[in-house]
Amino acid sequence: MAKFYQQSLAERHATLIAEQRLTAAQIEQLKAAAIIAPEVADSMIENQIGQFPLPLGLAFNFLIDETSYVVPMVTEEPSVIAASSNAAKIVQANGGFTTTIQERAMIGQLIFTDVSDYEAAILVVQEKEAALIEIANAAQPSLVKRGGGLRRIETRIITDDDHQPAYFTVHLVVDVQEAMGANMMNTILEATATPLKEWLDSAVLMQILSNFADTSLVTATCRIEPHTLTTTRFEGEWLAKRIAEATRYAHLDPYRAATHNKGIMNGVDAVVLASGNDTRAIEAGAHAFAVRDGRYRGLSDWKVAENGDLVGQLTLPLPVGSVGGAISVLPLAQLTQQILGISTANKLARVIVSVGLAQNLAALKALVSEGIQKGHMSLQVKSLALSAGATESELPLVVAALLENKQLNLENAHTIIAQLRQK
Repeated sequence: MAKFYQQSLAERHATLIAEQRLTAAQIEQLKAAAIIAPEVADSMIENQIGQFPLPLGLAFNFLIDETSYVVPMVTEEPSVIAASSNAAKIVQANGGFTTTIQERAMIGQLIFTDVSDYEAAILVVQEKEAALIEIANAAQPSLVKRGGGLRRIETRIITDDDHQPAYFTVHLVVDVQEAMGANMMNTILEATATPLKEWLDSAVLMQILSNFADTSLVTATCRIEPHTLTTTRFEGEWLAKRIAEATRYAHLDPYRAATHNKGIMNGVDAVVLASGNDTRAIEAGAHAFAVRDGRYRGLSDWKVAENGDLVGQLTLPLPVGSVGGAISVLPLAQLTQQILGISTANKLARVIVSVGLAQNLAALKALVSEGIQKGHMSLQVKSLALSAGATESELPLVVAALLENKQLNLENAHTIIAQLRQK
């Protein structure tokens, strides 16, 4: 029999059954979960046996740069979308989010070894800059035609643990326009590596884009009057001070900072995934940015202004695209783009960073007041009841019983369902 990767989808399914890894009924379950054409899925990954859908929902109330958005989010975690929408509603009542983009570009790295004179190498790159730009842009003429291309060249000397020069790195900063840009960057790096190797008389260790895209920084800010934070139990001014204090702590303690930033990325990843962009790249860049000064810190900043307003800010590297890759292949990515009502990478990045700031506000507000568990509870209990096999008609009864006796585990859920069915 052909190797697994050489088999058709039907043959792979037959192999799984023959090897008793899955039953015929489970194979049918895989088939039923498919939402894109099997041949499309097969072209995207290796050894494809099916698809793994995740819930797609909508977050409301987002007013960003005076424009209203309904934001598609893909996530499996309860309360993320509700929390984001609730926080966005508070910000909306205070004028919405304001965003800024300094630049949108990707960084490609050419890493050289065996450089004998680092200062001389820097001079060579400076002297050859015009030639390198010409070579790079000739490698991607369609990108240049759309207004993109190599913008500038930077050099870095990377030192070892003893602070001695170890590698010479050339950064190519490329405007990739509306694409995520990985393939474009690889083509440009390949084109420029050969002449640079000759000019520097050095070996190339590797040529690869960097996911620490600090040339694609996007910032969202908002200003909140304290009274709009007030709940039935807590005064807004008290909450504003507590949120600012919680942020300060996240800047000092990396153990808290990791969870603080995970909460931000709950929202960011959900929008990135829904848009067909690369969540792993965005995650890597965000966490690298969090430790850019040598200490891992919270990514957001909340402070109480002199007039008592709560002022929030979040800056993230967001080299997202609006075309190419999975965006152009996955029908649902195109559908979510339509719901969002945008077609440019810049606007998508503005929405993503705003969602991240909203998610952070919601988490901090809950943590310093009611506690995070209360917001999670309802959906978590529903998930538990469904996992135990509750039907649609049984679900509200099982949820109510679980909440009443507070024993939130699968065994208790099974017991409650069995008792319901005996009546």
